[in-house]
Order: sequence, then structure tokens, then C-alpha cells
Amino acid sequence: MKPVITILAVNTGSSSIKFSLYESGENEELLFSGALTRIGLKDGHFSVVDPEGRFIDCERVDAPDHPAACRYVFSWLRQHGPGMPDAVGHRVVHGGPRHTAPEQVTPALLDSIAELVPYAPEHLPQALNAIRYVASELPGIFQVACFDTAFHSTMPPVAKLCPIPAEFRREGVQRYGFHGLSYQYILSELQAEGEPLARKGRVILAHLGHGASMAALLDGRSVETTMGFSPAGGLVMSTRTGDLDPGVVLFLLQQGHLDSAGLRDMVNKKSGLLGVSGLSDDMRDLLDAEAKHEAARLAVELFCYSARKHIGALTAVLGGLDMIVFTGGIGLHSHEIRARICAGLEFLGIHIDHEKNMNYGIISQDTSRVVVRVMETNEEVMIVRQTRSVLEGG
Repeated sequence: MKPVITILAVNTGSSSIKFSLYESGENEELLFSGALTRIGLKDGHFSVVDPEGRFIDCERVDAPDHPAACRYVFSWLRQHGPGMPDAVGHRVVHGGPRHTAPEQVTPALLDSIAELVPYAPEHLPQALNAIRYVASELPGIFQVACFDTAFHSTMPPVAKLCPIPAEFRREGVQRYGFHGLSYQYILSELQAEGEPLARKGRVILAHLGHGASMAALLDGRSVETTMGFSPAGGLVMSTRTGDLDPGVVLFLLQQGHLDSAGLRDMVNKKSGLLGVSGLSDDMRDLLDAEAKHEAARLAVELFCYSARKHIGALTAVLGGLDMIVFTGGIGLHSHEIRARICAGLEFLGIHIDHEKNMNYGIISQDTSRVVVRVMETNEEVMIVRQTRSVLEGG
């Protein structure tokens, strides 16, 4: 019987801090979860809900930067939480070439992550700030860094290779892949259910949300993924370009349209669904508007086209396909997008049951050669599991 301990999972984004407190024993039991959003923007919002989704706290908070957001979040936790947790686990987007498993936070690890900031400047500074804040305010508490790239460390060398000169590859420029905590959770749930394809099969996991990617799993190991060196590559996303001809970047630089900072902003914050539609980065808004808004219709069509194209590529890598699992905000909640992505993939053996597709679980027809499932992911639970494993010396 495992002793019950409390673990705080912290997930920092470019403009948000999400947190969840769990009791970890034989299973994980959520005590509460919350978020402070729109950091650095007007109309910031802080909310905390109980396991049933009822508000414990909800208020408008203007946090001008991440340090201010950390102060607010951890001040609330000290005042309203059940006491100091036994450990804190952090989602760290990029582990670079050196960090391929969760690790206890040490000064040396912090220095190593700091060296990786140029790899993920939109995410790593915020994660480092949260880790350092916890170390300062809760001295001596056990902290663990859970790397989103670690899941894809099993990819073969050829899948990681960027076709650029060796002098740059020696700087760590390679394909890494992301959404690893989400994929690890889905895989672990499939294995816990006794799904044989999770251990011996050809599976595509599709995490479709504000950020979107897919991973190809062969016998339970990642062998290919759509994102590469950064989370900006691969599928068309809400505000990120996805794969983009480098000639476009060179053109915009050489013609003086954008400098490096402007390019980073365009690639990450102004493109994708937002850039094509000129209306919204939210798929729900675009689906509502597409009947009367041609650019919104085109953005939705491009998203689904991009997804189908990458499913085809990943199927080729796997040498066939046995299962697709949709997850993430869009993958979980939009039956219409799932149907549109799968339409035209019948030649792969994908056949959706439109009535089943209105719900979660298996949504493919009974006669479909490829099983299609919809599952809810939980990155915070995976952070808790990895944190406990490191705490116990695993």
C-alpha cells in the first residue's frame, strides 16, 4: 500500500500559470485546480475549482509579468491550501539533448535548463521562474522537472536529424517533439485498460488543441512526431504556422518586412487559424462563422487538410495503422473536426460511426480496420506520477 502524499503540479505557459493539487497514493485524487491567465495583458483572470468544477475562488487579477503571477498564485496556495505539499512537479517544455527523463531540481539542473532558453524562449523562462520562486518561498521542498520532449527520445536517429551542417547540429539543433506528457498519459491509460495495441501495434496519437501535434507509436514507443526543434512546426495550429517553407522566413527578413523578434511573434502568435481567418484563433468561433465567413471556412479546411496529410505521413513511417486516438481541446470536444479529418481516409481503413462520434470512447465502426478513439488527456496527473517516481528514487 503506497503512502498518501500531496503533490502540486505546475504548468507554466507563455501567458498563464496552471496548477493542480493531488493526493497521490494507489491512485491520484484531485483536491483542486486553478489557473491565472492573460499574464501581462489586461483583464487577467484567476480561478480555482474543486474536483466537481465548482468555483472555490474566481476574480479578476492584473499580473504584469510572470514574477507577479507567481507571487499571486503561491500566496493564494499558502493561505488557502491544506499546507505545504510534499513535492512540486513542473512541466518543462524543452529538455534539449541531455534531459530525457524527469529529474529532481538541483542548482546544476537549473543552470542546464537556463542554457536551453534559446531553444524555447516562449516557455522556458517562465518555467524557470516558477521553479526558482518555489525554491525561494518553500525552501527545501522537493521539486521535479518533467520534460515534454522526453517521451520522443526513443525516436530513431534519422527521425531526429535536421538536414543542416554538422556545426549547427552539434549545437543541439535536431527534431525533439513535444506534448510528451499528454502522450505518456494516453499511452499509460491504454496500457492500464489492457489495450493490446498500446504494447504491440501501430498507433497515432493526435493532440489537437491551441497547440497541435501528432505522434506515431510503434509497440508503445514514439518513433516519429509532427513537431520538431520547436513547438511551432508540424500541423497548422491556433496561432502557430506549423511547417513553413524557410524561404518564406528568408523573404520576410531580406525584404525588411520583419526582424527576428517580429518573425518570432508572427510564427507563434499571429499565424495558423488566426492568421488565415483574420477572425479568431478559436476553432469554435470559426465553426460558428464559416457559413458566412469565407476566410473562417478556409482556416477550418486548412486545419483538417493539414491533419489528414500528417496522418498519411505517420502511417507511412509506421508501415500501416491500427489505431488513432484524438485528444486535446479540439480533439476531445469537436466531433465535427474529427469527422472532417477522417473523411477521405477510408483507404487507410478508417471508418467513423457518426453516432458514436458524438461521444467519447471508440468512435469507429465495428467493421473499421483502424480503431478510432477519443480520450481525455491529463498532463497534470502525469506530472504527479513522474514527480512521485523521482521522489521514490525511480
